[in-house]
Amino acid sequence: MSQVAALFVRRDSIYKAMPGIDAFDFDRNALSFAGGMPVVAHPPCRSWGRLRAFVTPAPGERDLAMFAVAQVRKWGGALEHPAGSTLWAAAGLPAPGQRDEFGGWTLPILQSAWGHRADKPTWIYIVGIEPGDLPAMPLRLGRSTHVIAQGRTRKDGTRIRKGDAEWRPEVTKAEREHTPAALAAWLVDLARLCSRVEQRRAA
Repeated sequence: MSQVAALFVRRDSIYKAMPGIDAFDFDRNALSFAGGMPVVAHPPCRSWGRLRAFVTPAPGERDLAMFAVAQVRKWGGALEHPAGSTLWAAAGLPAPGQRDEFGGWTLPILQSAWGHRADKPTWIYIVGIEPGDLPAMPLRLGRSTHVIAQGRTRKDGTRIRKGDAEWRPEVTKAEREHTPAALAAWLVDLARLCSRVEQRRAA
């Protein structure tokens, strides 16, 4: 079984219980990753997402995402961030349907397909594998039972209240941050299929 590095995971991350995973949490510091294997990267996203204006990132926090992009481009693998993350423009990552000079491409998913109670739209930047070679992806139809954040108004400006057809409960803070176990396993399978980028270029 080939090794995969999981970068920027939570202290209680599911990756730590998975065989063949070299996990880097806050205490271990992903910046110490020496390379040599494909990666699954979950860099902090709060300063790159829709609510970035309301957060104060720690010194150097935004740089961690750039480091993660560089590791995926060098060693192959996948980087996960919220759909529409401003990291894409800042790092020159390709929009869905496009490619970059590293052979990278972006896969949009809903984490609900892997068991998340909310849809949680997500973009995955992938280097080292073609779209047709992805591990089998689950299909989930229907509306999710929960939301990441409750919408407050309809398009016509009227309020959405508990009991209305559109209203759904929010997931907990921990659920917003955790990667579903099935998705983590799928990302690891994907990373294992990714050849080292330098070797692929030389072939």
